[in-house]
Amino acid sequence: MIVGRIAELWRHPVKSMEGERIQTAELGPQGIPGDRAWAVRDERRGGIRGAKKIANLMRCQARLPSEPKDGEVPPAEITLPDRSTISAADGDANERLSKALGTPVTLWPLLPATELDHYRRGKPDHEDVLTELRSIFGREPNEPLPNLGVFPPDLFQYESPPGTYFDAFPLLLLTDASLRHLAELAPDSKIDVRRFRPNLLIRSPEAGFPEIAWEGKRIVVGNATLAVTVGCPRCVMITHGFADLPRDPALMRVVVRDADQKMGVYARVEKPGTVRVGDELRLVS
Repeated sequence: MIVGRIAELWRHPVKSMEGERIQTAELGPQGIPGDRAWAVRDERRGGIRGAKKIANLMRCQARLPSEPKDGEVPPAEITLPDRSTISAADGDANERLSKALGTPVTLWPLLPATELDHYRRGKPDHEDVLTELRSIFGREPNEPLPNLGVFPPDLFQYESPPGTYFDAFPLLLLTDASLRHLAELAPDSKIDVRRFRPNLLIRSPEAGFPEIAWEGKRIVVGNATLAVTVGCPRCVMITHGFADLPRDPALMRVVVRDADQKMGVYARVEKPGTVRVGDELRLVS
């Protein structure tokens, strides 16, 4: 059953920074080569941090100056909010990025999964666990928190699965149908794919939020096979203002109320292969 075609392919070289569109990707166990290959460490509280904690990361944009080769990812090029650029390899990169973000950070490439201290969560902003979770997910006191029991248990101890900078899984799939439907539900919000940071934006003729029905199923795209895992519960990041998008806390109210807190689905790469913009996605089980 054909469920859509790839409309856009996105790679985000630095965790939580705006990414870049590409035309083709060689999917492997870690998803798109070079995706979330770099991240920042919070030198004040410790731990790898994303825009859930450092919102200004989303005001930066990252790209790779060349394609990854033989597992090697080149240093990311980063455009700062003032439109100046740095390379992750520059000697003053940490200093300039820290100044732009307003907090001390250091840039890090992926380290081996055995470097557990590198991936360990930093100090929370709130001692109360529920208060901390509501801050991360942008939930009001009367709103439910996501069911975190469906995610790898490592994530309670580590910021990401060790050896990766992913929130949970290597790929995020989102349909344009979901964006259209959300725009209907939230007419006062500026709905843009950049808020939701998928790897594959899929052109779909369906209505509503069709990809949620793919959970637990397999999809063939190009000559790769993906195993769809769970829906993506949305966090405070979709409400941040960046580029030409305004800050929009009201958007979260709509996602929680009308979309069961989710936009898009996570997936693993079950069979590596090449995917391109325009490729069909076929649901096989």
